[in-house]
Amino acid sequence: MSELRKDPVVGRWVIISPERGKRPSDYAAKKIEKKEEFCPLCPGNESLTPPEIFAFREEGTGPDHPGWSIRVVPNKFPALKAEGNTDRQCDSIFDKMNGIGAHEVVIETPDHEVELPDLPLSSIKKILFVFKMRMEELSKDPRFRYVIVFKNRGQEAGASLQHSHSQIIALPIVPKRVMEELKGGKRYHRDHDRCIFCEMIGQELQRGVRLIEENEDFVAFAPFAARFPFETWIMPKAHASHYGMIQQFQYQTLAEVLSKTLKRLDRVLEDPPYNLVFHTAPILDEDLPYFHWHIEIIPKVTKIAGFEWGTGFYINPTPPEQSAAYLREVALA
Repeated sequence: MSELRKDPVVGRWVIISPERGKRPSDYAAKKIEKKEEFCPLCPGNESLTPPEIFAFREEGTGPDHPGWSIRVVPNKFPALKAEGNTDRQCDSIFDKMNGIGAHEVVIETPDHEVELPDLPLSSIKKILFVFKMRMEELSKDPRFRYVIVFKNRGQEAGASLQHSHSQIIALPIVPKRVMEELKGGKRYHRDHDRCIFCEMIGQELQRGVRLIEENEDFVAFAPFAARFPFETWIMPKAHASHYGMIQQFQYQTLAEVLSKTLKRLDRVLEDPPYNLVFHTAPILDEDLPYFHWHIEIIPKVTKIAGFEWGTGFYINPTPPEQSAAYLREVALA
């Protein structure tokens, strides 16, 4: 029988529909990725991107030339631009402001054929460090209220280039999705004097049915009210509201859990397109006792249709307990 499940943070309802139950092989789709004849993110093509902001480089190599291992550049076609002021205006019931922000691309590797989870842990650690460094730098701009890190893998997930990369966008407002999590976390903390995210981690570790991967610092699990098949969250076990609070030694343990989790998804779902998003507290908020930074990974194996758009409900044909079991069973070499 189908089951309605309520997300304990934002109160969103999800329909878990095992009658439509699908195995991982049912989600495998024919790859429609078009081979790129030319990639502006590859070494030798540095002149085709805006001047680099930061790079890990071989000694003796200069900016905007080959010799880099990770490179950060402004997005050539930014969603928001850094020049100017917000100039917020109100026209009766309508609010508007200038599209002020920043939009950066983190090129994760010079190798066009290598994906994030296949990189050595030393490289993934550096990428995670770059995320923190750029978030902290962008947070210094008084016009910005939120910085989001995300990765789109595959055309179906919104990627316009195959070369492995992530993106960072600084915004002059706090996004609605983040506000919903903040309000839900604050409400639970007010009523129970505990962090709902910490409670969630404790239950997932205790019960184990939705657990996917863990080490001493991080845990990966399928959320109870998963909106999508194989939706996966990664959280630090110790409470921290901002990604910027990550400790030096945690880059290694986060790299381990992230790499293993993405490898499991790739093997079970045959290299699916996915969106990976960092959820962190807003810039101006200090350490919050009711919010817990985390990473959400959403494989793009189903489509959102009229019912979802019309109701705000999601229909998930693979229960998260089943998704987690499939992922746990994968043997990692």
